[in-house]
Amino acid sequence: MKILVVVASRHGGTWEIAEEIGRALASELGEYADVRVSRAEDVTTVDEFDVVVMGSGVYLGQWLEQARDVVGKHAEVLRTKEVWLFSSGPAGTPPKPAEDPVDVARLVVLAGARGHVVFPGRIDRSLLRFAERAVVTALRVKDGDYRDWPAVRAWAGEIAAVLKRTRTGEVRGHAGRG
Repeated sequence: MKILVVVASRHGGTWEIAEEIGRALASELGEYADVRVSRAEDVTTVDEFDVVVMGSGVYLGQWLEQARDVVGKHAEVLRTKEVWLFSSGPAGTPPKPAEDPVDVARLVVLAGARGHVVFPGRIDRSLLRFAERAVVTALRVKDGDYRDWPAVRAWAGEIAAVLKRTRTGEVRGHAGRG
């Protein structure tokens, strides 16, 4: 089974989440899976993949344009595949923004995704653009790595479990918290 983990990441934090998802899927599925992690801007086709796990950093409640473009350009093909979505964005303790940090309902429908999950992100003001620093300051979020690596690996494990059941002909399951 060929799996594509595709991600749009402005400052590298979401890319690292995608890499961890890829490692976890490869570990869980072993010889049954060929896992590739790719940047959204490098994706020209999804045809050759059986499974697509797609994610993006979230800025002002939206996925990055590169990830939205992949869904838009490949929506018809994505709907024929097993697809899961993830977002990385809220940060701080407690996570801010507290309300739903991303609007992906349209993307879930376009891609025919089986699930979507939001993971906390990382804040390093030295990497942020002026407008991004202003938002982080207004929300009073301190610099730090708020990513929950056990949750990332657990979610990848849920996807792997669904794929194992699908491969063995069991009834389709669902991995996602939203």
